[in-house]
Amino acid sequence: MDSVDNNLGKMIFIHSAGGCGKTFVCNTLASAVRSNGDVALCVASSGIAALLLEGGRTAHSRFKIPIPALDTSIANIKRGTQLSQLLLQTKVVIWDEVPMQHKNAIDSVDRGFRDILEKDVPFGGVTVVFGGDFRQTLPVIQRGLRQQMIAASLKRGRLWDQIQVHYLVQNMRLDQTPDNIAHAAWLLDVGAGKNLGPGETVQLPQTMICDDNSVTGLISSTYPHIDHHQDDQYYLDRTILSGKNSDVEDINSEVLQRCPGEEKILQSADSVISDDGNPNGLGLYPMEYLNSLRASSLPLAKLALKIGVPVMLLRNLDTTKGLCNGTRMIVTHISTRVLRCRIISGDAKFAGSIVLIPRINMDVSEEDLPIPLCRRQFPV
Repeated sequence: MDSVDNNLGKMIFIHSAGGCGKTFVCNTLASAVRSNGDVALCVASSGIAALLLEGGRTAHSRFKIPIPALDTSIANIKRGTQLSQLLLQTKVVIWDEVPMQHKNAIDSVDRGFRDILEKDVPFGGVTVVFGGDFRQTLPVIQRGLRQQMIAASLKRGRLWDQIQVHYLVQNMRLDQTPDNIAHAAWLLDVGAGKNLGPGETVQLPQTMICDDNSVTGLISSTYPHIDHHQDDQYYLDRTILSGKNSDVEDINSEVLQRCPGEEKILQSADSVISDDGNPNGLGLYPMEYLNSLRASSLPLAKLALKIGVPVMLLRNLDTTKGLCNGTRMIVTHISTRVLRCRIISGDAKFAGSIVLIPRINMDVSEEDLPIPLCRRQFPV
C-alpha cells in the first residue's frame, strides 16, 4: 500500500503454494485501493483464476496481449480509447498465476503501459503485484524442451531483477493436524524436486497406491459406485489426471461406460479453411479423415455423453457467468445444438447455476496441425 499511496511504482511478487492465502491477500489489496476511490485492475493468466479475483479478467482480455507474443510485441492498447483512459487512472495491477504466462506477454504489457503513460519506467510507474507459484505450471511451449519452458518464464525476463519477492508459507486451507501438515510438506518437497529417487522418480506413500495396479483398478478406486447416480460433491472430490490426450480418451470412455443412462454420440462438423476464409474441406479431404484428427485444443469429433456425467469446458465463453476454460459442470440435458449443464466448480457464487453450452467453431494453430481445420462442436 505504501507503493500505491506514494506512487513508487514497485513490482512485487507474492510467492505462495496453493492454500496459503494468496487470493485473499490480492482481493484485500484490491478492496483497500478501491475503497479510496482509486482503480485496481485484477487479472489472471487463466479464466478459472480470474473468477476468484474481485472484478477479475484474463490478462489477454484486459490488456489486449497479441497472440503469439514475440520479444518485440506491444499490447494492442490504442491511445484515446476507454482502456487507455482506464490505465491512466490505474493505481495498481494485480496479476495472479503469472508463472504460467510467457515472459514476452508480460513484456508486451509493460511496453503498452510505458507508451500510454509516457513514462519509461516499468509499467509506466504503476505498482504491479504478481502472484503465483513457480512449482506449478510454467509457460507451455509446443513440443519444447524443459530448458525452453524455463527460459520462457518470468524469472528469465528482463523485469525479474527489479521485482521484490515475498513468501506466504503457512497453508491456511488445511486443518492443522499432524497428518495434513506432513502431507502438505511432502507436496512442497515434490514440487521443489527434493528427495527424488533414481531417474528423478517420486516415491508415493503406500496410502496413495491402488491395490490393483491397472487402469481398471484406478477407476474403481477413484470412482467407487459410479454405476449409480452421484451428487455434485462426489465428482468435485475426485479426478484422474493424465499427461496424454490418448490416455484421457481411453479412461473417459471406460468411465462413461460405467455411468448409468443412455449414451448419446454428438458428431462434429469439420471443414478446412482456405486462404480467403471459406470452408472447402470436403473438396480436399475426406470427412472421415478430418474427424480422425486430434489436437490438444479441440474436443473429439465424436463426443460421447450421458445425462448426469461431469464435463469440463474447453473455452472461455462468459467469465461473468463462470463459463471459463476449466469450469466443471454436470450435464442435465442433451440436444443436437445445445447442452444444458449445471456448474459445480469455480467461484461459489456460480455453483449450481444452470447454463446452456452451444456448439461453436474452433480453429487450431499451425503448431497443432498443419491443416487449417475448423471443428464445430460442443467445447467440452
